[in-house]
Amino acid sequence: MSLFNGERLTNKTFKLDVERMRQGWYSDKYFENIALMLAGVGRSSGYVGQYARDIGCDPQGLNVGDIEVEMQFFTRRRGKTVVVGVDKALAMLRHCTGYFDDKGEWVETWADLEVTAVHDGAITEYHGDATQVQPVIKMHGRYRDFALLETPMLGILSRSSRIATNVYNVLRAARGKPVLFFPARFDLHEAQAADGYAYDIAVARFNSDYEGKLRPFVSTDAQGDWWGGAGGGTVAHAAIACFLGDTAAAMMAFAEFVSAAVPRIALVDFNNDSVTDSLQVLRQMFARYAELIEAGKEEDAKRYILFGVRLDTSGSMRDVNVPPLGNPALDFGVNPRLAFNVRKALDSAYEQWDLPARQVEMAQQYCRNVKIVVTGGFNPEKIARFEKLDVPVDIYGVGSSLIRNDQMTNTDFTADVVRIKIKSEWRNLAKIGRQACHNPDLQPVDLTTQ
Repeated sequence: MSLFNGERLTNKTFKLDVERMRQGWYSDKYFENIALMLAGVGRSSGYVGQYARDIGCDPQGLNVGDIEVEMQFFTRRRGKTVVVGVDKALAMLRHCTGYFDDKGEWVETWADLEVTAVHDGAITEYHGDATQVQPVIKMHGRYRDFALLETPMLGILSRSSRIATNVYNVLRAARGKPVLFFPARFDLHEAQAADGYAYDIAVARFNSDYEGKLRPFVSTDAQGDWWGGAGGGTVAHAAIACFLGDTAAAMMAFAEFVSAAVPRIALVDFNNDSVTDSLQVLRQMFARYAELIEAGKEEDAKRYILFGVRLDTSGSMRDVNVPPLGNPALDFGVNPRLAFNVRKALDSAYEQWDLPARQVEMAQQYCRNVKIVVTGGFNPEKIARFEKLDVPVDIYGVGSSLIRNDQMTNTDFTADVVRIKIKSEWRNLAKIGRQACHNPDLQPVDLTTQ
């Protein structure tokens, strides 16, 4: 499945659209043109040009249509990239390398390829020199047999590695605190399985690098499809609307009817008064919890443990508990002052309750165990700012920034032919400014298992 268990995912997981991929449905059209050109030249007189580079022999008549090449796939994202998408790219090679013969029947030639690749979860680094890259896949074989696969292979590597690297950078900014994966609503649903897998690999990479013990938390079942995870979550604003704006009533219903295995996290910004709604939920949940505990119904009481409150104030709103300072960064949305105010209110809430003496200690512990989850506009920069200020946040929920693709996060992969095989000898023939490069993490790949 990844670098962390030494296994690779196969097409049993990916379920590629093999027939259309073989036909070039997912490929930039010029790759189909290339395959036609090379097949035609292979049946005719071969190379008849005048300006070939020096390849150490007379090129005239050389059968370039069947030329074998060494191709390398790499990214030029500055700094570190967490590589994901390798296994799916290999599955494409295994099931879609070949050609259609004159009868229109598919001839598979994957067995003629020699492939080395890193595992999903590997790290590559790039420092601005395109002649010093770290390939994540290298393959040797007849180019026209796999030319059509360059587009989809680059696509899965680029997107999955971008998301994994974005997640990794968020985890570093959060200094080991859990990060919930919430980008599903910002993109096509078809991308969820690959995106969730990239997130899971990033979490594993972070744990490996920083001796962490984080668990992956995704919001949809599809995001867990490739690695066996399942979506989790609590309530949305729409549910609170159904309960007439009564957040406490919504959470009591959640506690009663949803499995106790699902953490109870109250969304407390519906009325733009996160402190009041947090305290109302806390009071009612604790009252029912204490009642069941004293009745000896400890299993039932677990339903009423308030795991956390989620702050999700819109970036265009100022929560009523945040006195205005005239600075949008300090006033609007989920900001440090709001988190501090909610934490203070939670910790001292029990002091305002009319409790019997026997419940005071239990109430104090209950209140102080409630975690603060923050969502809405969080990215590495905002998280780092919160952490620098020691804002009392326990969990970050991050969405659209994890799929961001801009100058800082661009993780486009490139594939280059860097050598060609002439009379059993491999000769350098890369685009000017590129060259064949090595990566010690490359390992031989047995495509029969893909």
